[in-house]
Amino acid sequence: MITQDSIEALKARLDIVDVVGSYIELKRAGSSFKAPCPFHDEKSPSFVVNPSRQKYHCFGCGAGGDSINFVMEYEKLSYPEAIEKLAASVNFTLHYTDSAQQKKRSNLLETLSEWYQKLLEEKPEALTYLHERGVYASSIERFGIGYAPTSPETLRFLERRKLPVNEAIEQGAIGKGEEGRLYARFIERITFPIHSPGGALVGFGGRTITGHQAKYVNSSQSAIFNKSRLLYAYHLARDTIYRRREIIVTEGYLDVVMLHQAGFTHAVATLGTALTAEHLPLLRKGEPKVFLAYDGDKAGRAAALKASKLLSISGFDGGVILFEGGLDPADMIKNGQIEALNGLLHRPIPFIEFVISETVKSYDLQDPKAKESALHEGIGFLKTLSPLLQEEYRPFIASKLGISPALIQLGHTKNTAAQPINFSHHDIWELSFIKTLIERPHITDSLLNFIDGSLLQYHSGEFEAALQGRFNDPRLSALMMDDRIRTFEGDEGLKQELITFLSAHYNRELKKISTQNTVSFDQKSYLIRQFRDKIERLKKGELVPLG
Repeated sequence: MITQDSIEALKARLDIVDVVGSYIELKRAGSSFKAPCPFHDEKSPSFVVNPSRQKYHCFGCGAGGDSINFVMEYEKLSYPEAIEKLAASVNFTLHYTDSAQQKKRSNLLETLSEWYQKLLEEKPEALTYLHERGVYASSIERFGIGYAPTSPETLRFLERRKLPVNEAIEQGAIGKGEEGRLYARFIERITFPIHSPGGALVGFGGRTITGHQAKYVNSSQSAIFNKSRLLYAYHLARDTIYRRREIIVTEGYLDVVMLHQAGFTHAVATLGTALTAEHLPLLRKGEPKVFLAYDGDKAGRAAALKASKLLSISGFDGGVILFEGGLDPADMIKNGQIEALNGLLHRPIPFIEFVISETVKSYDLQDPKAKESALHEGIGFLKTLSPLLQEEYRPFIASKLGISPALIQLGHTKNTAAQPINFSHHDIWELSFIKTLIERPHITDSLLNFIDGSLLQYHSGEFEAALQGRFNDPRLSALMMDDRIRTFEGDEGLKQELITFLSAHYNRELKKISTQNTVSFDQKSYLIRQFRDKIERLKKGELVPLG
């Protein structure tokens, strides 16, 4: 059994936004993140991830919990299986109550990586290849580039270092063939360590320099390695991506190495696979513009077209940069064409324009029937976009086809998705306050010293529901799904909002009591003094307690 201390230590290492975001796309909504619920069908997002509480909750189906609960539900795993999967994803060693069950990590991948790096120094052919491609020694060191020898040499190394074979198979370093024959997955290849977004080593990519049939190979799929959810060098590019809010996606490891070497440290690469929907949660982090830097040949254009459709439909901003004449970013940097490369990277073709242009170019527009087919395919693509973008790009597709925009009939259908509640102007503050409490529950107890449901004029019911944690209440569900209702940012911002609200409340109460004839003179005088004192203290920037 896994020890409770070990589970708690793992939870402290995990970030629920990273965990959930590795499975589904999350979009920021105030201090939280939202998405369509992965556990039931819905059109409007009601699934909320709260980083401050490290919890998720669906206001539609009621699903909720922490990172472990999410992986259990999404992957259909048991509690221990989910813990072990999460521990493997962040290279965390779990401890067990029974020492026989102890699954201490052997640091196998790290040990192999260090050995590969040492072997590179002893392999002149591999070093010559890298130097001819323009890779500096400093880049070799920064990216941990190494060299994998023959299969028998690797197997002997594992045996000599007493590294567990089963773990080597599980982590994709070793394969098992017919009749149980073991073999190294990386044979006479330059190796590129691949890391998780958090920086844990999870596998390798390898490029042949001795003419093997497969130019590139990767580690096999495992609990910690899924090439459709990883991007090469993301852990090195992450800070620049967040700072610049831009990310360059290339097709090759050396393109990334050379781009970083030239100062474009927000470059990453897919792992020998096309960009897929599984990459989108990682690309969404930091909400950057995405620039696809692909080869301009037929295969590169096809890959760029597929990725552009995916990204534009998913609402990403950015564009495509195609490299013509057989050159790629690595070649341009090696040839000293950094200024020209920088110019290309600053003139991307927007995704939607690229999709429309490539679609139209694939048809013979001299043939009326082909032209009609191009029109239908273009309209089909436009219909995947928002109504505003559909209207904006009607003239563009018409110009590409050489027809009147009037011929492009989009046939907008009525949006049957649930519409947000039409809150009145007077309700907005109270709703924002309640939404803030839901997203920042740790501040609730302290705020109840200054405000309670009786002070709210319109939404005391929602306030009480939030305090009681009745998140399935339809009113709270509608509130959390309405992006017009903003939360109050920061403790100081919330304090100023409360001061403004309470000042208005006590001024109303002061006017009310001044005109009342149902209380005695002494009681009225006492209440007036109380309200005036509260108002004066609020004017000085002091929150005053109830009572």
